[in-house]
Amino acid sequence: MSVKNRAMGGGDFAKNVMSRNLALLLCLGSFCAGMVFTNRMWTVPEGKDIARTSKLEDAQKILKYEKFPNLNIVQRNNNDSMRALDKTISKLEKKLTAARAAHESIVRGFPTSGNLKKIETNVKRKYFMVIGINTAFSSRKRRDSVRATWMPQGDKRKKLEEEKGIVMRFVIGHSSTSGGILDKAIEAEETLHGDFLRLDHVEGYLELSAKTKSYFSTAVALWDAEFYVKVDDDIHVNLAMLGTTLARHRMKPRVYIGCMKSGPVLARKGVRYHEPEYWKFGEVGNRYFRHATGQLYALSKDLATYISTNKPILHKYANEDVSLGAWLIGLDVEHVDDRRLCCGTPPDCEWKAQAGNICVASFDWKCSGICKSVERIMDVHQRCGEDENALWSASF
Repeated sequence: MSVKNRAMGGGDFAKNVMSRNLALLLCLGSFCAGMVFTNRMWTVPEGKDIARTSKLEDAQKILKYEKFPNLNIVQRNNNDSMRALDKTISKLEKKLTAARAAHESIVRGFPTSGNLKKIETNVKRKYFMVIGINTAFSSRKRRDSVRATWMPQGDKRKKLEEEKGIVMRFVIGHSSTSGGILDKAIEAEETLHGDFLRLDHVEGYLELSAKTKSYFSTAVALWDAEFYVKVDDDIHVNLAMLGTTLARHRMKPRVYIGCMKSGPVLARKGVRYHEPEYWKFGEVGNRYFRHATGQLYALSKDLATYISTNKPILHKYANEDVSLGAWLIGLDVEHVDDRRLCCGTPPDCEWKAQAGNICVASFDWKCSGICKSVERIMDVHQRCGEDENALWSASF
């Protein structure tokens, strides 16, 4: 080969080497550029650049919607936070349900004394006892006689609630023609005195057992008390003695206090206190199980709550006091038989007062209350009533 040909061949070799190197550089550059480009395209943006709603945020929106703006939720992406939030939501839902139930009761036309705001306040506060005075549409004079004797009025009644934790209300439902003249008369009386607890219940003598269930259910929903008391509107009560008596049993979880009796089961139709379901109590001539007489009795909170919770399935007998005893007979309950809750009218209660044994309640057994109570209750109050300062100086 000539020198010229070899020279030309060397030049071609150099060009080929340079072309290969350039191609490799271009490929490497393209690869790097591709990696950079791909990385930028597929990098997941930070949480602040994309709108993502977590379960915590959803819960916050729900709580805000339900008007609980002051709840301080610590956002943590762990199981403990979620469990704590679930518990909080559950508690708030229960409170919301209770508030709605109270509001619906008012909307249906069965308001209690005061408005919804007062109801919510009552639910939060602890009370010593709630006294429900059973009354009827025809008993206006009886109510006035009670107001004039042993039931504090106006500012004194409010002071009693605030300082002693004692709530007192006349308990009544509505007539069969809701909104009629009878209901309007009670509404006018409520405007004047403000001392009624209205029940979602149709009034009637044969419906006293149903009324008793409704009373305990409503009272438990409105007031958180240690004791719930039922009283008739034709008996005399010494409030300080009642409070002192109940305070002795406040550490007991399930206590039923009253004058315990066991009367005959009356099978014959037409007689007073006839029991249509007499056959359930055994042979004719049998007696009822022990239960408190209906003029006055008290239940601890656990028992009142039990009645409220099981209201739909508790059987009603003809007589209200028997019904109550039946609801409790199968439970682990302490029956307290205290005869100071059923003293006779003067001279019985007067002698006991003079001896220093002041009665809690006084009435005439033969009348199941004070006979002619409107005319006589003031005399009973003057002769058997406790000192007017006893209630305010008492410590429960």
